[in-house]
Amino acid sequence: MTHRFAVRVYYEDTDLAGIVYYANYLKFIERGRSEWVREIGLDQGRLKAETGIVFAVRRVEADYLSPARFDDLLTVETDLVRATAARLVLDQAVLRGDTRLFEAQVTLAALGPEGRPARLPAEFRRSLETG
Repeated sequence: MTHRFAVRVYYEDTDLAGIVYYANYLKFIERGRSEWVREIGLDQGRLKAETGIVFAVRRVEADYLSPARFDDLLTVETDLVRATAARLVLDQAVLRGDTRLFEAQVTLAALGPEGRPARLPAEFRRSLETG
């Protein structure tokens, strides 16, 4: 199921040419991932406090297709591609209406308190199955 999150382009998001600065797309998709996790019922703050587990971006493969501009209303789409014991792979896109502006495949790793890979908690795996 595709999760959708709306984001508005503010002046601070743009560069001298008046288009969204390339690194800000990574911020937009981070917000989309955070809201996706929240929507499936996982409290990341509580997860860290109780288990020490956090999610870290392991890999991003991105394509910039078309520029976004000041005041555009964008949609960040997030789809789960695959989940393993300690990783998630997500497809994410940023759209303006029906036009795809940016695409990325993001690999997240679950890390324990010592910074080493950790198994995804059972609660989270159940949320993925039902969400």
